[in-house]
Amino acid sequence: MSVGHTGVTRSEPQEPVIVCETPQDECGVRDVLDRLGDKWSVYVIVELASGVRRFKELQRRIPGGVSQRMLTLTVRRLERDGLVNRTVYPTVPAQVEYELTELGHSLTHLVKALADWSIEHRPVIAAAREAWDDAGRTPAFGS
Repeated sequence: MSVGHTGVTRSEPQEPVIVCETPQDECGVRDVLDRLGDKWSVYVIVELASGVRRFKELQRRIPGGVSQRMLTLTVRRLERDGLVNRTVYPTVPAQVEYELTELGHSLTHLVKALADWSIEHRPVIAAAREAWDDAGRTPAFGS
C-alpha cells in the first residue's frame, strides 16, 4: 500500500463482485459499464423512461447542454446496444422519435437505485471530500 492509505480489514472474506473465466475476459462488463458510465447515456435513459421523445425535445430536457453531435452519438450507441429504438417518420423534414426498448426499461430500476443511493449518501461524501481537502490532499483528475 502507498503512503496515506490504510488497509481495510473484514471479519469475513468477501465474494468477488465480478467473476470471469479469465482476467482478460472481463465477461463483457467493461464494455457495458463504459457505455452506461459515459457522461450522457444515463441522462438519455432517465429521460426516455418517461416516454417517447423527439430529438430536440430530448436535447432540451437533458441537463448540462448536450450538443447535437454528442446526443446523436449517444443515442446511436444506445440503439446499437439494443437499449433505444429510433423511429423515423417520412415527413419533410424527417421526424425522429426515440424510446427505450424492453431491455432499456430493464435498466431504469438500477439507474433509480443509483440515484437514490447518491442522494442518500451525498452529505457523507461531501464530508469525506472536505476532510480530504482539509488534510491538504489533492483530488484526482482535478475533481
